[in-house]
Amino acid sequence: MNVQENTIFRMRHVRFAALFLGVVAAVLPCGAIAKDARVCTAGTTLRLSAPEASQGSLLLIELKSTKPMAEVQGEWGGRAVPLWREDGDEAQRKGLLAADLEKAPGEYELKVTGQMVSGEKMSCSVMVAVRKGLFATEKLQVGKEFVKPSPEQIQRANEERQKLREIFDRVTPERLWDGKFRIPLDGVTTGSNFGKRRILNGNPGSPHSGMDLPGTTGTPVHATQRGRVALAEELFFSGNTIVLDHGLGIYTFYGHLSEIDVKAGDALEAGAVLGKVGATGRVTGPHLHWGLTVERARVNPLLLVMLLGNSSSGEAVRRKSSKP
Repeated sequence: MNVQENTIFRMRHVRFAALFLGVVAAVLPCGAIAKDARVCTAGTTLRLSAPEASQGSLLLIELKSTKPMAEVQGEWGGRAVPLWREDGDEAQRKGLLAADLEKAPGEYELKVTGQMVSGEKMSCSVMVAVRKGLFATEKLQVGKEFVKPSPEQIQRANEERQKLREIFDRVTPERLWDGKFRIPLDGVTTGSNFGKRRILNGNPGSPHSGMDLPGTTGTPVHATQRGRVALAEELFFSGNTIVLDHGLGIYTFYGHLSEIDVKAGDALEAGAVLGKVGATGRVTGPHLHWGLTVERARVNPLLLVMLLGNSSSGEAVRRKSSKP
């Protein structure tokens, strides 16, 4: 190996090592990175699942107190952060800190305030950094109408986009889910393409806001947890689409289905069949587009399974994601 070849090899090795460490850091289980808890007032302690976030990531907040808490609320980057009571324990709360796929890198203050049953006030404040995400770029060939749509198609797409925004802006005040979150396809432990910057027929497209899960047409798609159907209809870009409201600002998105087996307003249990994998909308082949929105922030849905999912699925995801 000559000097030039050796230099190229070492540069590739460094880039791979950096990417590998970034992936491992993003998928480590709760508490694996952030071991130092933040001490708040009134005997309350705040702990995050990692010391910093990245674009499209999700952190778990754990708030514990020596006294029962009556009410607690959080705020981060100008957005509310709902916190829920864990297992009926009045002295413990949990919440999710979501960094949108395109959130500007920087430091943002997380504020948690509340009141104890005794009437004593509590507060906590910690700066959480958001770093730039490492996302690949891919080139795809899709139907011409999806890159250069007609005026009628543009109007339809804009109306559907606004409809989705209005759905995600609504925060159901109570927690609808009950238990652990799961990946919506049986036997699937990981996906691809989350956050990818796409070049469609030579034209720059928007970032891929969901994760593509492999599946053949007709494969059953399951609800990742309990929730209420907020949308179940055909959309221009995502084809046959279902959106589930899990409460507290958490929504999961299922796109490109070959068929829809539920309707808007249905209350579903975890694992209920929503429809079947398909290739409707803007696609290059059959698969499930699975997305997650938390407080209007588009984040990697696998992290929801890892932070609030079953240990076996989370461990499988960690093993898969940590491989080169």
